[in-house]
Amino acid sequence: MNSVNSKQSQRRQLTDSLQAFEAREPKDHGLIQAAVALTVIFDQGEPGLIVTRRTPKLNSHSGQWALPGGRLDDDETAIIAAFRELHEEVGADLDHDCLLGTLDVYTTRSGYAITPVVIWSDLTPADLTASPDEVQSIHTFSFDELLRNDSPNLETIPESDRKVLSMNYLDDMIYAPTAAMLYQFREVCLLGNDTRVAHYDQPVFAWK
Repeated sequence: MNSVNSKQSQRRQLTDSLQAFEAREPKDHGLIQAAVALTVIFDQGEPGLIVTRRTPKLNSHSGQWALPGGRLDDDETAIIAAFRELHEEVGADLDHDCLLGTLDVYTTRSGYAITPVVIWSDLTPADLTASPDEVQSIHTFSFDELLRNDSPNLETIPESDRKVLSMNYLDDMIYAPTAAMLYQFREVCLLGNDTRVAHYDQPVFAWK
């Protein structure tokens, strides 16, 4: 199978998996609405997702792993916000026909309701440019890395009766909420499972 057919097959698989999945949205209890982009990218021909390291100069969650995203502007949908943030943070200017679907809205300890928006692209890392105001560096979380047998990690902490979820990434770990969305993408889009993640908690450092 050539690379074009392989990409078409991959896109069909992701689309079919998302169409068969019923994304859940919690009741709005005054939460701040936000969206993130789970964007397919090809690094040396291998598919993965765009992840970023936030710049240390940010006031909140500085230096942490993240997906491109942010809070919704007035009269903005989660899908529109995800595409906008993707362009602003990593310079990816994609049409909305690249939309594949959405995953479960994840609520955070800091009061956000985040909609993960799954987006297809044929981009490579060379096509991306980090916004110096928000992004220190851009990385690829490969599908092979997502499927590692030693992920996810579930940790018990004294501050919560819920398990804290993290995903191993190379020689580092990415924690929820980002990890929860990466894990659900793996389970739903790559493995075809009806896996939910709302019950997983975040580490204490991410509660503010």
